Amino acid sequence: MTNKEALAILNMTDHIGPVTVRRLIQRFGSPQNILAACIADLKTVEGINTKSATAIAGWRETIRWEDELAAIQKHQLTLLTQEDDDYPTLLKQIHDPPLILYCRGRLHGEKNSIAVVGSRQTTLYGSETARRFGYQLGNIGLTVVSGLARGIDTHAHRGCLQAGGRAVAVLGFGFDYLSKAENARLADEIAAAHGVIISEFPCARSPDRQTFPMRNRIVSGMTMGALVVEAGTNSGALITANFALEQGRQVFAVPGRIDSPQSHGCNHLIKHGAKLVQSVEDIMEEFTYLLPENTRTPAPEQGRIIRLTETEQAVLSKIGTEETPIDRIIADTELPPAVVSATLMVLEMKKAVRQFPGKQYVRAAAEVVS
Repeated sequence: MTNKEALAILNMTDHIGPVTVRRLIQRFGSPQNILAACIADLKTVEGINTKSATAIAGWRETIRWEDELAAIQKHQLTLLTQEDDDYPTLLKQIHDPPLILYCRGRLHGEKNSIAVVGSRQTTLYGSETARRFGYQLGNIGLTVVSGLARGIDTHAHRGCLQAGGRAVAVLGFGFDYLSKAENARLADEIAAAHGVIISEFPCARSPDRQTFPMRNRIVSGMTMGALVVEAGTNSGALITANFALEQGRQVFAVPGRIDSPQSHGCNHLIKHGAKLVQSVEDIMEEFTYLLPENTRTPAPEQGRIIRLTETEQAVLSKIGTEETPIDRIIADTELPPAVVSATLMVLEMKKAVRQFPGKQYVRAAAEVVS
């Protein structure tokens, strides 16, 4: 039995978690030795009682490992442990990093990633804002991490995909249940776009009240910071924000109307110290010295060179040195209004255009390359 297989079996064992397994490894030296230990020896470890020791010692009778291997193959998954280079770098630093990550697609350490989370029940403002931030973050090369739930998660993922960015979706259940999830099609789109779907749960684990908070700690733990776009007072997104604070991550929040129940959570976060965010530049300010040069917001220098996507070039070509209203840009490009709006924001961030009152845009001085 390999080290990875032994960890996967321990991950499937009831009554123990990552912290307890870490103590067991310190005592027995390896996951394989833990599975071979007797009940009496197991009970000498802090946190191990008769119930958990019996579950570990009797794993051969309770763990259907062959079925798990078949499910892993069926869903075309790979398993990652903390010993693997592709295991998220930041996730290794939290108090209770998952023993195993089941991955559809390939992780790459994901050092430069931001969580975008919020309520399942959203307003138009929240949906458009999540999509816009997903687009902008993906467009500048950051990985967008969210939970594949309906609402804010969905719009953040879709915005990222629209920009050709990298998306990571973290499941609150095992992969056997993904086909039944309301966002199963979105998961396929993420995987097809070279993103990744991940879960720490065995394939047959069904969703419940425990699995989603566990999922949330991964969403925050593998990212540099968590952006809460829209959240009510009891939103699960606030759990993610609390995990982010505990893990030493930055917490960002988009302000909302004071009379909107869906904004109470975000406004509360801002009141208690979260950074108020109105643009991606507000997020990038916190990470300027942590990110590679190609993800930094460029300085507004005359004659500088900027790189644009095909869509950005199409929008920029319709903007001259005189003020151009957004309605004319939409008409001239024949692109959907949402795409034009998001693209203009990215162009602003790249200092390729400037916005004036009344949604009027002017081209800035720069040399554009594709």
